[in-house]
This record gives sequence, structure tokens and C-alpha cells, in this order.
Amino acid sequence: MSEITEIVDNLENRISKLLHKFEIMKQANESLQQELTSVKQEYQKLEEDLEASNNQVQTLKAANAMLGSTDHKRETKLKINSLIREIDQCIVQLSE
Repeated sequence: MSEITEIVDNLENRISKLLHKFEIMKQANESLQQELTSVKQEYQKLEEDLEASNNQVQTLKAANAMLGSTDHKRETKLKINSLIREIDQCIVQLSE
């Protein structure tokens, strides 16, 4: 009978250890999930900052070309032509 008691005690110890490890792993998982969420938010913010910076670079290139720089003159002319076409479309729509 003592062998059965020892086996049961041994099983109880193993189950207790497994439950403890499970709780530790569960807490680690929650911590990693929070960190992942934080990193995703930071990534999204950086993506938005990058997009804003790219837009600012394009604006600065256009302004630089308008001030007489020949480096980005073609791009600026294309952008101006595109804006003129959009304005023309708006005028057509307003006149209808």
C-alpha cells in the first residue's frame, strides 16, 4: 500500500510542478503579447512618420525646383501638370 501512496505523491508533485510551469508560461505569454502589441503600435507610428517624411521630401523637391534648381524640374513639371488637370476637371464639374 505504501508503494501506491508513493506513486500518488509522486504524481501529485509532478502535477504541481507542471501546473506551476504552466502558470509561468502563461504569464510569459501574456507579457510577450503585450510587448507584441506595443511593437506593432510603434511600427505603425514609424510607418506614418516615414510616409509624412516622404511627403515632405517630395514637397521640398518641388519647392526647390520652383526656386530655380534643375535637379527635380521634370518631377515638378509633371506634378504641376497633374494639379492643373485636376483643377480643370473641377472647373468642368462646377460648370455642369
